[in-house]
Amino acid sequence: MAIHQDLLGGPPPTHLPDDPEPRELLANGTAPSDVAAKYPVSSLAWAQLADGAFENGRVVESYAYARTGYHRGLDALRRAGWKGHGPVPWDHEPNRGFLRALHALARAAQSIGEQEEYERCSTFLRDSSPAAADTLG
Repeated sequence: MAIHQDLLGGPPPTHLPDDPEPRELLANGTAPSDVAAKYPVSSLAWAQLADGAFENGRVVESYAYARTGYHRGLDALRRAGWKGHGPVPWDHEPNRGFLRALHALARAAQSIGEQEEYERCSTFLRDSSPAAADTLG
């Protein structure tokens, strides 16, 4: 993995530590609710719960799941040295749970009319990872 230095003096990219067990369980078909119950710090499990709820028209439930994944991700980012801003690269797979939860939170916020939160989360996603914003839509 290449580490890029910001020549303008910005913060370095934050790379969350890998926690493969929840990701592997999800990839092998374990229900996201079971993974979240076993690994409640997994933003990826919460993001998948948010996606499933949203796809089934349960927007408020999606919002709650996404918010949980987002806050779990913020906690992990801070433990990894993140100071509240700077890149959170999409190409580092362990970052994807947080980025997906942030996207899901923006989407659900927009759906329930929380325009300010939608804009804040959308800007946060794009500022953290343009690749994630482009990939997730």
